[in-house]
Amino acid sequence: VVDASDKVLGRLAAEVAHRLRGKHKPEYTPHVDTGDCIVIVNAEKVAVTGNKENAKVYYRHTGYPGGIKETAIKDMRVEHPERIIETAVKGMLPKNKLGRAMFSKLKVYAGDQHRHEAQQPKALEI
Repeated sequence: VVDASDKVLGRLAAEVAHRLRGKHKPEYTPHVDTGDCIVIVNAEKVAVTGNKENAKVYYRHTGYPGGIKETAIKDMRVEHPERIIETAVKGMLPKNKLGRAMFSKLKVYAGDQHRHEAQQPKALEI
């Protein structure tokens, strides 16, 4: 379990991607998914530096001609705060089947509650 409150987005995402890949383990192998499951709470309280709160923009496409949509990070923080961290981490993982398998082990929650108490997660300080 990682508490994202007041953590800088890029530094948090880099460490989480490192753990998802399993690079912190001695048995790390590039073609094998040896990473851990990561649960991130308080995603709505993640910090960004500088003027990124207003200037950073996420783009997506609807699939229709001229259908590009843009969302500033301040708007995404209101509507879908977990997507901010998910997008940052996903960009730091491999772009193949293995990367998608690693990404599926990331669980992000906007508040401080999560549904994984039965797995007895350990707190991870970043």
